[in-house]
Amino acid sequence: MPVSLSNTQNPETDLSELTSSLEAAQKLIQSQEFSAAIEALQPLLKSKPDEPEALYMNAVCLRYTQQYEAALETLSHLKSVQPEHGRAHQEEGYNQRALGNKEKALKAYERACFYNPALEASYRARVNIHNERNERHPAMHVQGQLNELTSLPKPLIAVVDLISMGKLLRAEELCRQFLRKIPHHIEAMRLLADIGMRLGILEDAELLLHSASLLAPENIRVHIDYIQVLRKRQQHLAAQEQARQLLEREPSNPQYQSIYAVQCMQSGQFDEALATFDELLKILPNDPITLASQGHALKTKGESANAIASYQQAINAYPRHGEAYFSLANLKTYRFSDQEMQQMLTLQQDDNLSFMERVHLCFALGKAFEDQEDVKQSFAFYEQGNQLKKSQSRYDADQMTQELKLQKEHLTAKLLTEKNDFGHTSPDPIFIVGMPRAGSTLIEQILSSHSQVDGTLELPNVLSLSQRLRRHLVNGATPGYPQVLELLSQKELTEFGEEFIEDTRSHRQSAPLFIDKMPNNFRHIGLIKLILPRAKIIDARRNPLDCCFSGFKQLFAEGQEFSYSLADIGQYYRDYVKLMNHWDKVLPGFVLQVMNEDVIADLESEVRRLLKFCGLPFEQTCLNFHKTERSVRTPSSEQVRRPVNNSGVGQWQKYSSFLEPLKQSLGSELVALSQSDEAFRQAPRLEH
Repeated sequence: MPVSLSNTQNPETDLSELTSSLEAAQKLIQSQEFSAAIEALQPLLKSKPDEPEALYMNAVCLRYTQQYEAALETLSHLKSVQPEHGRAHQEEGYNQRALGNKEKALKAYERACFYNPALEASYRARVNIHNERNERHPAMHVQGQLNELTSLPKPLIAVVDLISMGKLLRAEELCRQFLRKIPHHIEAMRLLADIGMRLGILEDAELLLHSASLLAPENIRVHIDYIQVLRKRQQHLAAQEQARQLLEREPSNPQYQSIYAVQCMQSGQFDEALATFDELLKILPNDPITLASQGHALKTKGESANAIASYQQAINAYPRHGEAYFSLANLKTYRFSDQEMQQMLTLQQDDNLSFMERVHLCFALGKAFEDQEDVKQSFAFYEQGNQLKKSQSRYDADQMTQELKLQKEHLTAKLLTEKNDFGHTSPDPIFIVGMPRAGSTLIEQILSSHSQVDGTLELPNVLSLSQRLRRHLVNGATPGYPQVLELLSQKELTEFGEEFIEDTRSHRQSAPLFIDKMPNNFRHIGLIKLILPRAKIIDARRNPLDCCFSGFKQLFAEGQEFSYSLADIGQYYRDYVKLMNHWDKVLPGFVLQVMNEDVIADLESEVRRLLKFCGLPFEQTCLNFHKTERSVRTPSSEQVRRPVNNSGVGQWQKYSSFLEPLKQSLGSELVALSQSDEAFRQAPRLEH
């Protein structure tokens, strides 16, 4: 759909005024001029009432001026904005202790340590309260945690603190400085790997943890983190082997059983996973985490009724289980009862909900009110959930725009023509790309119903390769990505293609072709063409407003951070269209565009078109895709187990009055296409 789109600019937040105001207040606090600091913070809090650091400073000053109730009110607001602000919970503990509420203080200090394990003062306060109450064993337990923390070198305590506050780049810098002095310090290696995982630099994290596991084979925390990074890299068989080794150390250890069961599930061994969950529940009856994990396995396997029962059991065991409520909503077919909705609404008023508990409940309530056609309430909860997620996101929409612009600047028709015969000649991969919630899971289900096609996962391999290429040395320099693609030799590009085929083999079964459904691969179609020139690429396209709003309503497990803002997701869709227009221009015929609305309107024609593009003979099973038994791990899992229907078409219209930021970001051309399904379906596109 080649549409001419003009560039738009999102206004940038001016941080200079905020920084100077906070610095001025900080100086007053350091001078113990607390009343003056409170006064200085008021203009800032009036203009930015949700600014976390201003709220925190204000609460500190209120406590020092003995305004404890006012401080607690400020902290309640801060926790609603940032539920995992460790120091906010510590401050709450100080205030509750001052008011004589030891039990509330103890709970606050416990939450502080959970959210920020570097807060020595909270550990000491907990020890003191336990000792005052003659609670010997709890005091000894917390003292042990405190001793473990204080045994760390001070730079690493600072790293833990920075990680907890989300200051990852500073934490990385400090950790690397420490490791340059003491290269094989196990905890420093583990912390640096943790930072790497949080930043998405998974290969480096894996290397660090692999090395640490060899240097300290008895370090359980390293072993568990190693399993986690292997899972994130979708090296599921390797992760399962590590989990098996961990379980062999202590076969009756519930934590190790849980890790093994989850990894069996990730490896597609659902019967083994469910059997292990059953054994675990004999040891820990009604354990909410186990019940929720069991529900995930049952859902992925297609046993939705049993999954619902597991999620409900998890909620009964732990009524604050936000993930279980969200998992019910995420089935897309479940309808909450009035009692369940009231439970969720009551929980929303709890200031002490964890960050993710609150996020999960917001998205669950958004879906619950949507099913009741209460559009106003529904949107309010979807928006709140997204705002919470965005508050912890490092996503920069303008930076993404620039990154995609570089693809167009450097992956030219000239370059792609010159290197047309480069790369590995395997015809095996079928890439399904595009926006999330655009119908890619439906296309995958159709194609994987064919006898010659294996459905796999949203594989991270191409994204991981692009990250490696950003740091790739050419003649002693790092030109960056995608610039480096201009300099790579035929041999290098072929090796990258061969590596992709080999690394993805563990996800395949026996079919000659397989699917990689990572939607974000649309950013790297030029790279795919250079390393796998015979690959097939399918662009799953959907009505812009339907697609973007559906993404906004969906809480993704990870990634897709552009979806936390209507303006950001609109800009991302525009950039996606521009880049796909570019690929169609420089690689004519390489990408097949499939519109979700066309699949709904004429399933057989689109199925035949898909199969022809992939070089596959027609099979009736592709039309009966909903009868195909396979595990589906995306939010659309239940939807693709039903015949095709138009229930998702035009859903944005009910919310139209709330979508102005999205409409402005998309621009008039795309909004106009959205408002007429027929116009969108008839928009120009390349045929194959």
